[in-house]
Amino acid sequence: MAKFGKKKKGMPAVNTAALPDIVFMLLFFFMVTTVMRETELKILTPKLPSADQVKKLEKKSLVSYIYVGKAKDGTPGDKIQLNDRISSIDEIRSFIYAERAQRSEAEIPLLTTSIKADSESSVGTITDIKLELRDVNALKVNYSTVKGSAMDNIK
Repeated sequence: MAKFGKKKKGMPAVNTAALPDIVFMLLFFFMVTTVMRETELKILTPKLPSADQVKKLEKKSLVSYIYVGKAKDGTPGDKIQLNDRISSIDEIRSFIYAERAQRSEAEIPLLTTSIKADSESSVGTITDIKLELRDVNALKVNYSTVKGSAMDNIK
């Protein structure tokens, strides 16, 4: 009689046929869901003031940002940045109208204007911005702050 030897069966090889499909699916997912920075700051990064009571914004897609601070090139005075350029107080009106034109009629009452002002900014500049916003009936105004004690702002 013939002797038949038992063959050792090892672990089967891992099937990698679906691996490229998975990699491309993940790549496509991250390309679609990643949000790039919308605005490049032309002013120095504002050092936001501290506040005791802060509230997080619900829908950030309905927020228009106005940045106030010192210019990167060192020119004196407060600078206002709307979208990607340094602007003046007079251009806030057209900025708000352009933001409203991009939205549907139902979203316009929900629009919020957020002022990201440096803690060293002049109160007069902030007041001028508020008056201009009042003139165009943009009454939902948010002041961006960091959470902390209000005493942190006093020097």
